[in-house]
Amino acid sequence: MYGEGISKIGEILDLGVKAGVVEKSGSWFSYDSVRIGQGRENAKQFLKDNPEVCDRLEAAIRGKTDQVAEEMMTGPDADSED
Repeated sequence: MYGEGISKIGEILDLGVKAGVVEKSGSWFSYDSVRIGQGRENAKQFLKDNPEVCDRLEAAIRGKTDQVAEEMMTGPDADSED
């Protein structure tokens, strides 16, 4: 997906992972108990090919905006005590 500028679908996928809406296991991405792709580019292509799924995912993320914002502000290791 080169030559498209900033990828809205890529951002939706990344924010979905941060919000806990999209599950990432190894290189696999899953949403709503369905594997949507192995690797980020394949998952993005799935969402591009299935706009209704992408819309549901975006709505789920918007429902968790506080959680996503807090994760972005604190970072992934804020809870660990090293």
